[in-house]
Amino acid sequence: MCLHMLTIYLGHMKLYSLAAALANITVTNHEVTYDPDTSWLKFHLGINRYALYSRDDPTVLQLIKDMQSMTVISAVVKPSGHHLKLALKMRNLAKAMFKPMRQQRDEETPEDVFYFVDLQRHNAEIAAFHLDRILDFRRVPPVVGRLVNITSEVLKVTQNEDLRAVFFTSPANNTCFFAKCLYVCKTEYAACGSPDLLEGSLSAYLPGLSIAPRISIPSPWIRSYTFTGREEWEVNPFYCDTIKQQYPYNSGNRLLNIIDMSIFDFLIGNMDRHHYEIFTKFGDEGFLLHLDNARGFGKHAKDEMSILSPLSQCCMIKQSTLLRLQLLAQSEFRLSDVMRESLQEDSLRPILTEPHLLALDRRLHKVLRVVHQYLPKESTERICK
Repeated sequence: MCLHMLTIYLGHMKLYSLAAALANITVTNHEVTYDPDTSWLKFHLGINRYALYSRDDPTVLQLIKDMQSMTVISAVVKPSGHHLKLALKMRNLAKAMFKPMRQQRDEETPEDVFYFVDLQRHNAEIAAFHLDRILDFRRVPPVVGRLVNITSEVLKVTQNEDLRAVFFTSPANNTCFFAKCLYVCKTEYAACGSPDLLEGSLSAYLPGLSIAPRISIPSPWIRSYTFTGREEWEVNPFYCDTIKQQYPYNSGNRLLNIIDMSIFDFLIGNMDRHHYEIFTKFGDEGFLLHLDNARGFGKHAKDEMSILSPLSQCCMIKQSTLLRLQLLAQSEFRLSDVMRESLQEDSLRPILTEPHLLALDRRLHKVLRVVHQYLPKESTERICK
């Protein structure tokens, strides 16, 4: 697998160099090194049917550290509907997704903005990784904050003509870029450095689809992506009774994993979970990936209870999840305190404002209230392991 990846990469670099020469473009060349002991490869090899990494795996901490300093040798635009994001390749063949800062930490999503046109927040991606790890789900790929020089680490290394064409200098003499996407990728939505440095989140790529195939499945609790109309789960309180009869939710852990995801999304305030992904190799019992969390942490004062509909309608929760939530509700292990301490590890700290941290405690208690409302003590058989 490793030699196959190296061969493909070197072939692509040769083609890029030829194209750049024909277009009379100067491309910064970096020496490519291959190390079979590198942290990103260890991360890929450590993925199993239960989680992306084991609880005490030192590889993840090493990968986080490495992503803060790895040399970028190539950048391409990642196709997207609304979001501006880049796929960055590193000297050691690692690959990471860069989502630039689009708004300040203390900015909130305006009340009139629909969830499906909300801006991405790089700090939400970072915070979501830390929260996922604290909840012991381990289903979010490692994410770290990083300052990127968009001139030397993006413009001067990219062989992508579409990306080169969208760089410009702002009236404030800052280097800016936007990207081609369906909706908001225009000059007025550009990301700008100061003058070249731009902070953002860097998310580790998962293994390629040819090596570790994944499928994307619509969520049974998908929202309406129009300005009018409601889905069945929004009007039918017994909706989950139907879902429980359908494959693959009529056996195994799939439905319980969706409930885990709904709790995670409620805590971060993410209403945009329209699909979920799984690795096909692990079959129906594989875990759900918690990807694309940039629309979380938009409104610290808003608790969108409809996100918890899978929990309240299905009246089920994993025992391990419930025990972890109960632990984080105790004063000596308060979720906001654990998150605050964990986020201090990131170089772009502070990642979340204090109101967003405190909102985690409030939302956690609301999750437990739903659990106790629908799962009284005498119904412990409905609390699944």
